Amino acid sequence: MPFALATITGCSMTDKRSDEISSAGTSTSSDASDVMEKLSSGIYDLIGVKGKASDSHPGVMDCPGKDVKTYFRIFHPWSFYPASAGDLDLAMKRLKVELPRHGWKIVEYGPDTSKNKNINLTADNSGKKAGVSIVQMSKNDPPKLSLTVVSGCYKVPDGEKVERF
Repeated sequence: MPFALATITGCSMTDKRSDEISSAGTSTSSDASDVMEKLSSGIYDLIGVKGKASDSHPGVMDCPGKDVKTYFRIFHPWSFYPASAGDLDLAMKRLKVELPRHGWKIVEYGPDTSKNKNINLTADNSGKKAGVSIVQMSKNDPPKLSLTVVSGCYKVPDGEKVERF
């Protein structure tokens, strides 16, 4: 199923044919959160340069047009700070090459319209039912990659409610 990332602080997964959020299956929010953290960790491993990731945790958000008590998405925003500012370009170039080798389809790549002309990379992984938005912020102090991983739309198991954390 083809996907494209729309915008929620960088991404949300939608099916091009219907403009609805893609289904990610059935899960509790806690288990889905663990899946998104593992997915983020896999992306971190693809960066391939020394540096440090921010310590952030996934959150829960609504699925547009769906019952907020039984449907949800997980988003996981985090940042990567290279040990050397000069490695920021290399980190982004590695992601552009490595993400497609690991099941991600790049759907957008290039500078944004900000005065800093930050490089944006948006990719979907139909197998993982997730998308990622990566912004290379070279002019930040310190320079960083800002990443947001977003799941498709989950449904909680029968009899359960969405946990908000």
